[in-house]
Amino acid sequence: MSHFFRTAARPLLGGILRSFKACLGIAVLAFVLVFAGAQTGFAHEFKVGDLEIGHPWSRATPAGAKVAGGYFTITNKGSAPDRLLSISSDISDKAELHEMGVKDGVMTMRPVAGGLEIPAGGKVALAPGGYHLMFIGLKRQPKQGETFSATLTFEKAGAVSVDFAVEGMGGGMDDHAD
Repeated sequence: MSHFFRTAARPLLGGILRSFKACLGIAVLAFVLVFAGAQTGFAHEFKVGDLEIGHPWSRATPAGAKVAGGYFTITNKGSAPDRLLSISSDISDKAELHEMGVKDGVMTMRPVAGGLEIPAGGKVALAPGGYHLMFIGLKRQPKQGETFSATLTFEKAGAVSVDFAVEGMGGGMDDHAD
């Protein structure tokens, strides 16, 4: 080996290599933490009996709003149908299950009487433009990044407490209604 390599280049290369390994270790750790955080954010599911409730969410509301919507999916892994009977939450005076539709070119929204059936082995999406929850008489405004609790009561599976993630006012959540 040349004298230059032993005295100058080798220690410099060693320092660069140690710095690279340290940076790589930090980058890997950061990636793992971000990935774990992302999985936690997306893996927002609840179970009761044979039912899985996937990613309950709501939109932030402007100051003074008296209502907010609620959305999620319900998957029935069982061999018998079940029925969503009622919803309650401390964010509002009452909560109702509604259905939105279009008839003769006119958009309508009405409460669903008798609850919503979740067929055996089936999946029902509560999403903008279809079935959804209405939180009526808001006691406080849902703000983006926060969560609020609600209790869903099913005919067979019973009651389950879920947390609604509050998304932005204008954000479309099509990816959550799958």
